[in-house]
Amino acid sequence: MEDNNSTKKLHRRFSLGRQSSLAPDHEDSSAVAAAAADDASVTEAVDPAVRLMYLANEGDLEGITELLDAGSDVNFRDIDGRTALHVAACHRRTDVVDLLLQRGADVDTQDRWGSTPLADALYYKNHDVVKLLEKHGAEPPMAPMHVENAREVPEYEIDPSELDFTNSVCITKGTYRIALWRGIEVAVKTLGEEVCTDDDKVNAFHDELALLQKIRHPNVVQFLGAVTQSTPMMIVTEYLPQGDLRAYLKRKGALKPIIAVKFALDIARGMNYLHEHRPEAIIHRDLEPSNILRDDSGHLKVADFGVSKILKVAKTVKEDKPVTCQDTSWRYVAPEIYKNEEYDTKVDVFSFALILQEMIEGCPPFYAKPENEVPKAYVENERPPFTASQKLYAYGLKQIIEECWDEKPYRRPTFRQIIGRLDDICNRLAQKRRWKALAPSCIGNLQALFKGNPTSPGSRSSRATTR
Repeated sequence: MEDNNSTKKLHRRFSLGRQSSLAPDHEDSSAVAAAAADDASVTEAVDPAVRLMYLANEGDLEGITELLDAGSDVNFRDIDGRTALHVAACHRRTDVVDLLLQRGADVDTQDRWGSTPLADALYYKNHDVVKLLEKHGAEPPMAPMHVENAREVPEYEIDPSELDFTNSVCITKGTYRIALWRGIEVAVKTLGEEVCTDDDKVNAFHDELALLQKIRHPNVVQFLGAVTQSTPMMIVTEYLPQGDLRAYLKRKGALKPIIAVKFALDIARGMNYLHEHRPEAIIHRDLEPSNILRDDSGHLKVADFGVSKILKVAKTVKEDKPVTCQDTSWRYVAPEIYKNEEYDTKVDVFSFALILQEMIEGCPPFYAKPENEVPKAYVENERPPFTASQKLYAYGLKQIIEECWDEKPYRRPTFRQIIGRLDDICNRLAQKRRWKALAPSCIGNLQALFKGNPTSPGSRSSRATTR
């Protein structure tokens, strides 16, 4: 009877806390733990090859060495095609992985679902194991967007060998890095290791690429290409060495109204292009200073479309799950997004109002509040106070801001309307500057006239000379 029980144990699926990264579904953790405890009680009775799996799970280097020296197969596979190397990679047993590789473990063996030890290590974010497996020649998992037919490779595909990261540095919140591509500097957004195994992130990446291909505007950062047929996957855009608006505002503080309005016009023109894009309008949904870049001429460009949405048939968007602070900056998010309600393009108008006010005030909205408290204030219809001199909000600038952050989205103006009003304000501010520039010379002429300067037109001596 005991032998019969042992035989049953041999044919059971090996149970452990972390399963294959590509398994269609993972068992309940409590059930897994109970099964593992049950199996552990008979580890001495089962086949040595099966016992190798348990020892890898437990990190027992001495026991593993003993079994392998006694002739156990280092590449033994259970009924799911899992090996001891898969188990060790899942459980961050870097020392076990090293030992198994030294003893001849197949670095690229696949389980029944096609998952390799490297894919499992990536899935569970075991970075030291990833480096060790790659050192021993492990092939990276197939990119989720990989195509079998060469004709299906996207036109925008960039060979990763063409990207030189030798002197690379992180830019714009660390999301992008500088690289050299065909002799020019570019910005490269590298997708994290978890993207390969996270369907939501793969879909988000796919949507971002689909969107970027459609965009062509002077006030929107230019998409150059992407790496989709190998890992890590990447997005390549033009590089703007002047940095983002967040860094600029930290350095400069409050801007002069004429500069703030010109910057606001750049943002509004880029956003108007997105909102009026046909056949589908594009909602940015993460409009904030870190996602607005400056070019060499001092103009601004809207960037980073990682959480953008395309309005197709529907007029509004509803998230499948609540937006988190990891998805967007809470200080600039519209209340309808925070409340997880349906929303439309007017969420970008709300964010725009906060950016415009920040440029004049010189500080982020509700800067004294913790970031997670700010959206609650917006929901309660609180807005950042106007503390700067009222003359800095001349010609209706304050009214535009207040209309743009109205609690009712339908009452907020469109960017086309905003552009018209900002253009008028910009012209009036420019005219005022011209008058100020002319004022000293005008005053000088008047002073000369009243002092009776003989060389000034209309003076007594001048009239006598004329006669």
